[in-house]
Amino acid sequence: MENERLKKQLEFLLTLDKLKNVYRQTYILCDDLPQGSAAFEENFKERKPLPRRENDAEHSFSLAIAAAVLAEYSNEPVDITKVMKMVLVHDAVEIYAGDTYCYDDEGAKTKEAREKAAAEKVFGTLPEEQAEEYRALWDEFERNDTAEAKFSNAMDRIQPLLLNFSREGISWKEHGVHSEQVRKRFDKVKCGSDKLGKYVDELLDKAIDNGFLLH
Repeated sequence: MENERLKKQLEFLLTLDKLKNVYRQTYILCDDLPQGSAAFEENFKERKPLPRRENDAEHSFSLAIAAAVLAEYSNEPVDITKVMKMVLVHDAVEIYAGDTYCYDDEGAKTKEAREKAAAEKVFGTLPEEQAEEYRALWDEFERNDTAEAKFSNAMDRIQPLLLNFSREGISWKEHGVHSEQVRKRFDKVKCGSDKLGKYVDELLDKAIDNGFLLH
């Protein structure tokens, strides 16, 4: 029945809404608004105390916008609709698996198993062919073996870097992250975009020079 199909699709959308409750380690920028300002009173008085970290829904939205704006810098031509779908669901598994900080070596040991189990649960709520489509997009992102996946992974790396740099390395400092760790992680940017990879190298040099990141 069509109604049963719609019911499953809406259930999936409601499930994804829970991404708003999964908080990452990267701090948002708008928390610099002074308390008492009109913007603060209108937009933030009901939210978590500021400053605060971004949630997965905000992160995924930011990646979709970044992909659309920066598509011209991909090493290979990409299907931008596919890329946007990919980045919008790439963290959906964290609803059940939780966010594993990228420099958490202990959490990384169980990350793959947790996320695969979560993927079955999240995407399994959709009608069969859509479940297959979105699970395939998630798997492709994880394998990082297509032009779209490589560019999507580049976006996933560069977005938190821009926020961390703009916040003077606040998250890096909190976790005692060193430049070698960051550079290793950002190799995936170059796989998707040589030009953005070069920009990342320059930004990391500035972060070290400015004391935002431990050498």
